[in-house]
Amino acid sequence: MEYSLMTSSILNTLSKSLEKDRKQNLKLDLLVEVYSEIKMNMTNNQEAIDNFITWVSEISDCVNSDYWNGEDVMGIFFNEFNRYKKKSESGQVFTPDHITSFMYRLIEVNQHDRVLDATCGSGAFLVKAMCNMVKEAGGVNTSEAMAIKSSQLFGIEFDREIFALACANMLIHKDGKTNLEQLDTRTEEACEWIKSKKITKVLMNPPYERKYGCLKIVENVLKSVPIGTKCAFILPDKKLEKDYADKKYGNKLLKNNTLTTIIKLPENLFFGVGVTTSIFAFEAGKPQNGRNIIGYYIEEDGLETVKNQGRQDIKNRWQEKEDYWIAAIRDGVDVLYNTRQIINPLEHLSYQMPTAPFEIFEEDFVKTMMDYEMFKHGIDVKDFNEKIIKSVLYGSTIKENNDAVVIEFPKHAKV
Repeated sequence: MEYSLMTSSILNTLSKSLEKDRKQNLKLDLLVEVYSEIKMNMTNNQEAIDNFITWVSEISDCVNSDYWNGEDVMGIFFNEFNRYKKKSESGQVFTPDHITSFMYRLIEVNQHDRVLDATCGSGAFLVKAMCNMVKEAGGVNTSEAMAIKSSQLFGIEFDREIFALACANMLIHKDGKTNLEQLDTRTEEACEWIKSKKITKVLMNPPYERKYGCLKIVENVLKSVPIGTKCAFILPDKKLEKDYADKKYGNKLLKNNTLTTIIKLPENLFFGVGVTTSIFAFEAGKPQNGRNIIGYYIEEDGLETVKNQGRQDIKNRWQEKEDYWIAAIRDGVDVLYNTRQIINPLEHLSYQMPTAPFEIFEEDFVKTMMDYEMFKHGIDVKDFNEKIIKSVLYGSTIKENNDAVVIEFPKHAKV
């Protein structure tokens, strides 16, 4: 195809996709609208067009095979094309693939669960859950796989373009009936929608800023899922603690739900975003009642920064670490890193980093004594230090004598 014919063909195909289910799939209309708005440069390079189509075909074959590991394809594309814009205008931070895998195992999701992400972004948690659940059910060609795709995955996204991205993500995985809705999770409409879905597990990475209603979203999800539902949220380390202090959100969350576990994530997890985060695991609808929280700290995930490609597991270190941490948290024994701690919810709602032990050296006494003597003689410490530095750098002779460095001042030197 020529370029113009290819783009119109894609648009036409999207328009006709699952036409008989259009009433149940209004997201297709939005997908067509968003695609129509994309501005692309025309090209007459037929080889480039051929390569593009071949690559899309290969990717499609990969994500619809039993070898696919649930990578968020659209999230990867989005981050590649928006490398210098790590968050959307609605505050999303896209979740790294290895963390979606870890959280899936952390709250023990299985093929029979009904999984919700109420701020789903490009759909990272949903496609990871889809992949793992389908594998547990026996593969992509089973009837169970079709049921999982069509009736066990639920997502809400507020941002119009990101919602279209999530829809495209599901269509790539040969599923046009996944329950995705463009709603605002801060509203009662969204709460009613969640209540109707009989959710059994929640995996989420909501927008962090208060102006986007971070804890309002968490609160609404927790109150809208059945009692006992296991929910895992990625939030800034001190998010609950800050709002706990002003008693606007924290008390309400713990009054009606139990925060069981806090797992502090690596400090450099969200490359270039500049926020440190933890996973907060809740049991919905069960009051805390003073129950202690168990904390852990995954200091390193083994990933390395690759130029222009973000953080990647180039040495295949993560899987071993994931297996270790899942077992450690399950059994309550962190032998290797010794980070396990008991957190009193009346005192803290975050993992408490150990404070460095207090140390004092002879140099500290000498400095204090010198500062006092100079104060008694009216000597300006800053001016004195500058003169010393200038004399050492520009008015002295530096010689190497065996294993020592000797600094000699001229006899006439004055400080």
